[in-house]
Amino acid sequence: MDKKKTELLIAGQGAAGYSAALYSARYQVQTVLAGAEFGGETAIGGMIENYPGIEADGFDLMMNMKNQVMNYDVELFEENLEEISKTSTGFLVKTNSAEIETKAVILCVGRERRKLNLSNEESLVGKGVSYCSTCDAPLYKDKIAIVVGGGNAAVEGAILLSKYASNVHLIYRGSSLFRPEKILLTQLEKCKNLELHLESEVREIKEGNNGVEGVVVNKKGEDLDIYSDGLFIEIGADPRLEIPNQLGLDIDNETNEVAVNKLMETNVKGIFAAGDLTNASGPLKQTVTAAGQGAIAALSAYTFLGSK
Repeated sequence: MDKKKTELLIAGQGAAGYSAALYSARYQVQTVLAGAEFGGETAIGGMIENYPGIEADGFDLMMNMKNQVMNYDVELFEENLEEISKTSTGFLVKTNSAEIETKAVILCVGRERRKLNLSNEESLVGKGVSYCSTCDAPLYKDKIAIVVGGGNAAVEGAILLSKYASNVHLIYRGSSLFRPEKILLTQLEKCKNLELHLESEVREIKEGNNGVEGVVVNKKGEDLDIYSDGLFIEIGADPRLEIPNQLGLDIDNETNEVAVNKLMETNVKGIFAAGDLTNASGPLKQTVTAAGQGAIAALSAYTFLGSK
């Protein structure tokens, strides 16, 4: 098994991770960036039109971040963290093939989107299947869109899509929506181009030459074909808490996210966290907020290392 030593280990190849790596490299901190999945949510988010100063495909935006970081002396280690423990000098991180000794860690491992687990769902991501209404809604001007879910995110997504799309279908398996805010229900009722399907489940995604071409929905026991250009799956996402739990990090009881302060510090000295894993940005889980938090975490790690 490979053995490595570094001053700072950053876990996660998303916007928070690459931003943290960029700043730590510029602070001349010896840095290892670890993670098996390139780009995080941004890379599969389709066209990004709400990142200040840039309009780009999410994958291209993340490649730009990666290339920028790789211009510095940062080691990229393309494996996920499997185990982490505290040592007398810092932390020992284990991956599938290596043990890495580090003095500080920034966790940017994000969240795992809940999926419908349909056969062609994964292959259609970026081809009509999306998990982010706020990212992709403007792409559906004068098109037909479907949103699956019954909570705040789904209702907000449907309302936003109704401002662009010609028709929106909101599909939820319950007999009533899952406790969205009252103001959202009021806004939903005002959407004239939106149809609500309760006690309904998507059973199949219909695929054409250009991607999604509709779904088959089981509505109150009967199958129904609904044509659409896109399918937005807004049934929630769960923070990746395996590593935080190993470290005994404080978890926000309300959000089930890693609790951090304004400096992205956790309750364990030397462990910082940024991005969608944390409670730092409230409900706004966006590329721009993740990148900002990554930069703050890098400054905090630099300050911590300097104090040692």
